[in-house]
Amino acid sequence: MTEPISTFLQAIAGGLGQGAVYALLALGFVIIYKSMRVVSFAQPALMLAGAVLVTYLVEPLSGLGRTGAFFVSLLIAVVGVAVIGLGVERAVIRPMIGKPVFVIAIITLGIDIVVRVVLSGFIGVDVRQVGDPWGLDQVSLAGVLVQERHLVMFATTAVVVAVLFAFFKYSRLGLAMRAASFDQETALAQGVSVGTVFALSWAMAGGLAAIAGTFVATGAGVDDNLWIIGLKALPAIILGGLDSLGGAVVGGLVVGLVESLVATYQADLAPWLGQNFAVVSPYVVMLLILLVRPYGLFGTREVERV
Repeated sequence: MTEPISTFLQAIAGGLGQGAVYALLALGFVIIYKSMRVVSFAQPALMLAGAVLVTYLVEPLSGLGRTGAFFVSLLIAVVGVAVIGLGVERAVIRPMIGKPVFVIAIITLGIDIVVRVVLSGFIGVDVRQVGDPWGLDQVSLAGVLVQERHLVMFATTAVVVAVLFAFFKYSRLGLAMRAASFDQETALAQGVSVGTVFALSWAMAGGLAAIAGTFVATGAGVDDNLWIIGLKALPAIILGGLDSLGGAVVGGLVVGLVESLVATYQADLAPWLGQNFAVVSPYVVMLLILLVRPYGLFGTREVERV
């Protein structure tokens, strides 16, 4: 395989792996937005909480082997952060029901700051490791070098997304959440507990954030700046649509691909953009989408009569 093609395919593989993480984060944003019509800015803190919890669990569980310890720790972290999300909704968000959505969004931003300040004490001054079995190891697929963690990221996200979509389509709770997201008053009239839907949406968003945060940390470990990755989900949900679960997945993958391709080729094709333009490229995509299609590629277009 020629080098240019190999480089391109490596960039695609890396972008899909990283984009899978963005998709998980974006799904958390969308689930909360669909249930409450509020953009939760607490997702980055929940993502960090999941990664930090895994760093404290992998060593006590080391007897299970590196792979076993990692995935068992991840499963416990998912449950733990889901409980945190549930507690935040019950203690802080539930009393604000009926208030303007802007107020609730600002409160979620405050929750994010408080949680991150608390977590900084558990992180300390050194980078903490999640004990992943792959690190930056690579495997060759048809002559293309791909990081093992990117393969695991993509495969894990595919399984989680499949389970999530099956949950919303076939389970009673999933159908109740869909009904409440469509029309809360009608759902209440049909016996759906909207309060339960709100709580479950926060718990699910917390669990998804924990998975995303842990896989992000497999690259460079956990420090106080890990939460910034969570902001990459914003371009993903703008691109896909705030109220579209499928759009969140597509948006996350597209953002990951854009970031990876820009990082690979921008230095040669457009060096005048600077050395770190790949970091801001998702937000450039977000601005372009907002200009031409503000409700996203798959979002519901709202028509207001004046």
